[in-house]
Amino acid sequence: MPVNKWYNKGKGEGVIMLSAMRPDFSKTYSYADYLRWSEGERVELIDGFPYFMTPAPSRLHQQILLELGTQFHTQLKGHPCEAYVAPFDVRLAEDEDASDDDVFTVVQPDIVVVCDQNKLDKRGCNGVPDLVIEIISPSTASHDYIRKMELYETFGVKEYWIVQPTDQVVMVFKHNQQSFDKPTFYDKESTIEPGVISGVEIQLADVFIDDSKID
Repeated sequence: MPVNKWYNKGKGEGVIMLSAMRPDFSKTYSYADYLRWSEGERVELIDGFPYFMTPAPSRLHQQILLELGTQFHTQLKGHPCEAYVAPFDVRLAEDEDASDDDVFTVVQPDIVVVCDQNKLDKRGCNGVPDLVIEIISPSTASHDYIRKMELYETFGVKEYWIVQPTDQVVMVFKHNQQSFDKPTFYDKESTIEPGVISGVEIQLADVFIDDSKID
């Protein structure tokens, strides 16, 4: 799918506007439009604007994603909450019964945990996940720190983790029903117990490997 190099009105590098449909930037696109785009491309739709995610995640990013996903998946067996890793569509709208034409935000977090089974359908998650995790890449840092964090805060995601592979730190933001509180920082020797899921302990020593071994 051809992609232009026009960045979205100065809102950050690394996330490029989709141009295959020659979009008119004075209009917005819906989830119905999103479903017609190429399945081979990873795209997020925020407030109607499409963002093409590039480049592909690094090997380190994928190793961290796999370990975190494995820990959640293993510990959530038999639990009402379920964990999913990207690509996995999360549709966000004020009305969860909105039609595809009336949904203007679809994101693909690195990991989501959903505890309300009614929000899960064959296309992903229709509604706000309980926990969202984004693993920072140089090309998507501003997207995850600013745009998506504001999005998750607005929709009331209960807990948002930002994983920093280079510094080997996880920032955990908890929602106080109005906004995110200041983050709690965890280093590679820490264990994180998610506030929204009982009985789960994430061992960061197994998440942050020695990246010097990765070419």
